Amino acid sequence: MSDEPEEELELTSSLVPFFVITNGRSLPPEHAYGHTTLVSASEHAATTVRTLTPEARQVLDLVMDGFLSVAEVAAHTRLPLGVVRILLAEMEDGGLIIARKPVPRAERVDREVLNAVLDGLRARFGA
Repeated sequence: MSDEPEEELELTSSLVPFFVITNGRSLPPEHAYGHTTLVSASEHAATTVRTLTPEARQVLDLVMDGFLSVAEVAAHTRLPLGVVRILLAEMEDGGLIIARKPVPRAERVDREVLNAVLDGLRARFGA
């Protein structure tokens, strides 16, 4: 026996296969999370933190204060994107997170319309 403290084992280390983290589940077809899908914790998520797996708890801690993209969650947790998607699907089914598609890019506006609005403002307020 040595006096050195034993190194603490990380739950997401290479010794824990990913199918253990996901309980052997695959991503349900109704949950299609893109890289830019935004996730946030629901209002009552904090009350069920004690019953979550360490990985799900880590994800919930990340999204507790606002929206993060699925890719950002995967980067912060250092879990593969597929594993994060499966965790998110389970958490969304349990009502712990809210997922929404990202805000689409604004469509290009007709330049003539913008010039007409600008001309009208100039005429009205004199610039």
